[in-house]
Amino acid sequence: MNILGRLALLFVVLPILELILLIEIGRHIGSLPTLGIVVLTGVTGAWLARTEGLRVIFRFQEELVSGRLPGQAMLDGICVLVGGAFLLTPGVISDFLGFSLMLPLTRRRIQSWMRDNLERQVAEGRVHVVSSYGVGFGTRGTDGGSRLEEDIQIREAKMDPSKGIVIEPEG
Repeated sequence: MNILGRLALLFVVLPILELILLIEIGRHIGSLPTLGIVVLTGVTGAWLARTEGLRVIFRFQEELVSGRLPGQAMLDGICVLVGGAFLLTPGVISDFLGFSLMLPLTRRRIQSWMRDNLERQVAEGRVHVVSSYGVGFGTRGTDGGSRLEEDIQIREAKMDPSKGIVIEPEG
């Protein structure tokens, strides 16, 4: 599915499904209890987003202080942010998605699925990772071939293994 289809699904189809579900729930349990559920999930979602967000920030800081890149903390932060947005949006489906992204157990499973999916797409050649950082990394040579191997060798030559740092080119 292309990006336009995904956006249509997110901003058109999902709200329609949410509205249909809320109407059906309202028909079965009444409008006031349905409104109460929407308010309760919104308040609970805001509290959970704050709690998990603070936990992620502390983990992020701990990893930085210990000299590690906070990769997992960054993924958790993105998931908590998106999950909080889903929880503040009224609806049953968005609440389910929001709580799934907020709870660490389900969040890890979703992250694992996303990572596996991305790796598969890269292996199939459907996703290309290109960086403009450094010396032409990800660029094409004059003969049209990839300069990836040459660029990696240049980057490795600029590494000081004793200190684990990259020496940037001047200019």
